[in-house]
Amino acid sequence: MPTFPFEATLEEILHDPENYVDAVFSCLGSEFLVMPKGVGFVDYFVFERGYEALKAATAGFSFLVPDRIFPVTVAEPISIVVLRTMLGFTPPEWGYVTTQRTGVSVTQGFVRSLDRKVRMAPETALNTNGIMKDRLKAMIQTACQLLSAGVPHVAVDQLHRLDKADTKRGVDSIKNLAGMGAPYAMLLYERFLGRPFAGHRDSVSELIGDSLESAIEDVLAKACISYRKTKRAERIEGFDQTPDFIIPSEFNPQVIIEAKITEDDGTARDKVTRIQHLGELSLAGRSEGNPKYEVIACIGGRGFGVRREDMKKMILATRGKVFTANTLDSLVKYTRLKEFKASSK
Repeated sequence: MPTFPFEATLEEILHDPENYVDAVFSCLGSEFLVMPKGVGFVDYFVFERGYEALKAATAGFSFLVPDRIFPVTVAEPISIVVLRTMLGFTPPEWGYVTTQRTGVSVTQGFVRSLDRKVRMAPETALNTNGIMKDRLKAMIQTACQLLSAGVPHVAVDQLHRLDKADTKRGVDSIKNLAGMGAPYAMLLYERFLGRPFAGHRDSVSELIGDSLESAIEDVLAKACISYRKTKRAERIEGFDQTPDFIIPSEFNPQVIIEAKITEDDGTARDKVTRIQHLGELSLAGRSEGNPKYEVIACIGGRGFGVRREDMKKMILATRGKVFTANTLDSLVKYTRLKEFKASSK
């Protein structure tokens, strides 16, 4: 009996689908403990330098005065990221609250660009002229007001974003934690609420996915197979959901490949639904044994290893053509891709 579903016929899969679910599960890899740093990663020693600069300018966070903090953010730009982390806001959230409280328009584009600029060159002094200066001052003013005031009263069934160990009671909380360190249990609790490395994981999610797509490109290139790799949100005629790869081209789709790495079972389920839909499109107006194109799924991550029924649906929708990073070396041999492989001389 074939080991993997891509080695089996549809009849063999239908006869014992659970066996093939086990086979795919057995070679699913997960690298959720290791992430790429990516461009703009901030090392701790850089972050700490910004923290110490803020601490010195505010007398150990005793006085959160905008006029003291603004020069620090210009000379040590990484301190802007430290200040945002104290708030617990994303860049757009900080911009939105600033606009709301000061009347100075801090657009999402501006604050995202500023955050990226700082992370790319955290030790290069900022050039603050005109509107840049006004917006940064407004952001600092807003941060100082929020951090100094502490948590306002909210309903018993609500949780305020500033209800954190270091901002709950305003300056007193920040000063105390900066001076004595935070209780480990509280730090663990806040980490539990926010997911460790959540912001960084979100920022490099595309890089994680790119590793699988790059591996697929290597396989196709080595076999000299013509392919079209689509761009994010690109529209391709004939597809209401654009696949990741089309072979040999969008003008004559014969094989399509969907690629995804995810550690989240909800995202995996969405991908399975997408692949099922592509399988249905391939059979539109065709007999069961004569699809318009072959649908291939290349997957990775523990998210796909959670729901057996979802994996079974994917195997059936692709007629067994489900590959992982560990089985990509069989991608050409066991699919219609071999029809497009250049002949060796």
